[in-house]
Amino acid sequence: MSLEGALAANRFGLGAREGEIDSASRDPKGWLIAQLAGEETAPRFAGLKSSAELVSDLTKRRQAQQAKNKEAVKEFLMEARKTYVRETAARFLHGAETAQPFRERLVRFWSNHFTVSISKPQCAVFVGAFEREAIRANVTGTFADMLIAVERHPAMQLYLDNAQSIGPDSIAGRRSRRGLNENLGREILELHTLGVDGGYTQADVIALAKILTGWSLNRTQGPMLQGINAAMGSTAEGGFRFYPARHEPGAKTLLRREYAQGYPSGLEALRDLANHPATARHLAQKLVAHFIADDPTQESVRRIERAFVSSGGNLKTVAEAIADEPAAWRREQSKMRTPVEYLTAALRIAGGDRLATLDDKAVMPIIQSARLMGEMPFSAPSPKGWPDTENAWSGADAVLERVEWANAAAGRFGRNADPVMLADEALGPLLKPDTRTLISRAASPEQGLALLLASPEFQRR
Repeated sequence: MSLEGALAANRFGLGAREGEIDSASRDPKGWLIAQLAGEETAPRFAGLKSSAELVSDLTKRRQAQQAKNKEAVKEFLMEARKTYVRETAARFLHGAETAQPFRERLVRFWSNHFTVSISKPQCAVFVGAFEREAIRANVTGTFADMLIAVERHPAMQLYLDNAQSIGPDSIAGRRSRRGLNENLGREILELHTLGVDGGYTQADVIALAKILTGWSLNRTQGPMLQGINAAMGSTAEGGFRFYPARHEPGAKTLLRREYAQGYPSGLEALRDLANHPATARHLAQKLVAHFIADDPTQESVRRIERAFVSSGGNLKTVAEAIADEPAAWRREQSKMRTPVEYLTAALRIAGGDRLATLDDKAVMPIIQSARLMGEMPFSAPSPKGWPDTENAWSGADAVLERVEWANAAAGRFGRNADPVMLADEALGPLLKPDTRTLISRAASPEQGLALLLASPEFQRR
């Protein structure tokens, strides 16, 4: 085992499984980059509903509400909860089992960057499909393609209220007197692309919001507006639909560039934002802070920024540049694992063959443990997503919750375990001699495993 192999499995991956550090040690950077080639292997997600199917279900719920069918609404709400649990359980189990942990870390980084949350209840059924369809499907493609997939997705349309945003001077706006919602336009500029210091103004926020009017969910309307939209060239794909009757007419000026009215200009505006120099800087800063240190050097940020710009925002090239960044291979474990990262790492090393028998119901206690530690999956408190700094996760209460969980998990997984062997397999050269000695002197396998899971080395990456 090499230090670089241990860093590859833990800093870039999701925590080592048995034998993983050995495999990574042969060619740590090559091991990481190989995970980005070809298609993702993800059998846990088979059979989960698409966003188009979920929009259809949501439409049926609205119809049931309008008909005051309480039983149908109750049934929908129960199914919505089951959908969230299925998606979250599949995500946990995929993270615990995957042989492409670097790829999965990238999925979760981008999913947090483009946060959607069950804090808005109508999003709950869509959050898993959002990550699968908009993030996972584009994680080795271009940032522009991912951005467009994200902003069109029903989850984002609902979360940031664009599904109901209507151009004041549009046909629908004049009929309904409903108006513009700026939330999506603002967060695209502030969070998704340019960043808070990206040089945009409130006028740009309003312009982008107007450009994106008419973007919504693909569900039915009244027959009059259906006919108008069809005649005006409505565009639909999956769970997304562009409704021309809601779109603000006329040209709009965004960042000193004029965009004509219509759906194609929305795509054009997003591609321009994806390739803006401020976007490259903003994303490079976040990526380096995520993989290397809370306060990364500007040299590291600039190298990732150059990779983004020179590749035209190719996310595979950017990920390869991160794996090639010298600062990422230093021994110091400066990043604290978030609760979901911590639980995933524990499942990877302690779960072993037991994972194959786990189902949605069996994973529920793990989901609840993540909630108690402060990170309920898909429930970030704001569009900024979950924090990515040590002080957010290293408070005394949070660490105590992890220690208590480590003791409980060790009782479940540690009965026939060899905790010293698991410690070596999990951490390799990152395991400190004093910690290894403490584990070796434990009174039982369960206590030894608990000491491993609670150790500072295991809680960091």
